[in-house]
Amino acid sequence: MSFTIVIPARLASTRLPNKPLADIGGLPMVVRVARRAAQSAAAQVVVATDAPEVAAACAAHGVRALMTRADHPSGSDRLAEAVELLGLADDAAVVNVQGDEPLIAPAMIDACAATLAAQPGCVMATVAHALTDPCEFTNPNVVKLVCDRAGRALYFSRAPIAWWRDGGGAPRQALRHVGLYAYRAGFLRRFPTLAVSPLEQIESLEQLRVLWHGERIAVHVSDEQPGPGVDTPEDLARVRGLIQG
Repeated sequence: MSFTIVIPARLASTRLPNKPLADIGGLPMVVRVARRAAQSAAAQVVVATDAPEVAAACAAHGVRALMTRADHPSGSDRLAEAVELLGLADDAAVVNVQGDEPLIAPAMIDACAATLAAQPGCVMATVAHALTDPCEFTNPNVVKLVCDRAGRALYFSRAPIAWWRDGGGAPRQALRHVGLYAYRAGFLRRFPTLAVSPLEQIESLEQLRVLWHGERIAVHVSDEQPGPGVDTPEDLARVRGLIQG
C-alpha cells in the first residue's frame, strides 16, 4: 500500500534539550531519522514541527518539513494537523515515526503499514517483539501488550502482562510494544475529538484512548528488535558510537 511517513519533532525535552537537532555523525538527529525512513517504501516523508530551527535544519538537508501549532497536547494531535496540511484522503495511510529513532529499521516501517492494510477493520497498526528479559517484564518503563487470536491489541500496560500464574512470571509469548504506528488518515482527523480515557490517564499510554473508544489496533509481531532510541544524553552517546563505528 502507498503510505506517508510523518515524523513529529519538538524541541522541548526535559531530559535532552533540543533533541531533534542533536548532532549524530555530522547530521541533526531528525534528518538522520528522515533519511532512514526514506529507505522504506513510503511515498513521502515529512517532518511535522513547531520549531523554526527544526524546519530550517530539515530544509538545509533536503527534508520536507511542515510547521504545526505549538499547543498540541500529544504527538497524535500534531499528526492530525499534518494530515490536514497535506490534504490526505481519509483512506490514506500515515505512519508515525518518532523523531528520536535514528536507527529505525525501514523494513519494520513497511511491515507496520502492511499490517494496517491487511486489517481493514482496524484504524491503527503498531509493532511488538518477543520480550525475553525478566527485568524488562517487570519494568514499568517497558510497555507490554497482549493480542487476540487475530493479532489485534487487547490491552497495553506498564504492568507485567500477561502474568503466568502457574509459571510465576512472564509467559513465553510475552510481547514488548514498539512505539511505531500506522493510522488511517480519517481516524487521525477524528482522534483529537475523542475524550481522554481513564485508562490512558492511569497508564500514561495514549493508545489506550483508541481501545477505550472501541476502535481496534492491529499488531505486527516482529522477529527483530528495533535499534536504540534517544531519550537521554547517555542514549545519545550510545547511538553516536553505533553510527560512527
